[in-house]
Amino acid sequence: MASDAELNDAAWSIPEYKEALYQERSHNHVLVIPVINEGERIRGQLRRIAAANLPVDVVVADGGSTDGSLDPGFVVTAGVRAVLTKTGEGRLSAQLRMAYAWCLLQGYQGIVTIDGNGKDGVDAVAAMVAKLEDGYAYVQGSRYQPGGVAENTPLERTFGNRLIHAPLLSLSGRRWFTDTTNGFRAYSRAYLLDERVQPFRDVFMRYELLFYLTVRAGQLGYRTCEVPVRRSYPENEATPTKITGLRAKLDLLNQTFSAARGVYNPKG
Repeated sequence: MASDAELNDAAWSIPEYKEALYQERSHNHVLVIPVINEGERIRGQLRRIAAANLPVDVVVADGGSTDGSLDPGFVVTAGVRAVLTKTGEGRLSAQLRMAYAWCLLQGYQGIVTIDGNGKDGVDAVAAMVAKLEDGYAYVQGSRYQPGGVAENTPLERTFGNRLIHAPLLSLSGRRWFTDTTNGFRAYSRAYLLDERVQPFRDVFMRYELLFYLTVRAGQLGYRTCEVPVRRSYPENEATPTKITGLRAKLDLLNQTFSAARGVYNPKG
């Protein structure tokens, strides 16, 4: 396993990005929120996070928003520590590589990730931090755990998650999870820096990194768990998602099978 003394980001593949830093570090853990053009959804979410007084600093991983939702005047009042704007290639996994690398180099001991489209309840962030402090390396948020809430979830998403995605990644990762399509999760510093993980590779461009980190933790014997979360889809409105069309859904399925088969595992 890699230690902080061995941390060498020269070997990491990180997309080019711009950094806007607004506050000094004040916590040992950080909340990373990947977004792109989420408008009022991300603004409302950042307001809820600030009101909840969570034990984390907040970093927004922007994929290149053009809607003005991350205007500096707003993010400062919302308590955001930094906005990192990806200018290089890639989609969600590239945004996460950018943000996770930045957070590790800043010295954070754990990283919580939550989607920026306003579907997730923010209170569970504190529970995830507590699990990291208890020694868990990977914490998965689940709307299906007792105490969790799945509100207005589209039927095809319930079917795909419960009957295909979660069983497949659970079998591959040797840990039982119930909600592996949920981007609400947390990772320890030690897990992300383990040389057997190597998350900072450009093979991770779309959604691969999320699925890979789910299976790899159990394969390496790390402590994992789930915590109940709320995930609410809007009623009688379009589903807030970047995954649209049959081709995108088939591509997502292919990435899932690739993660389960060990395609993304470091060679050697």
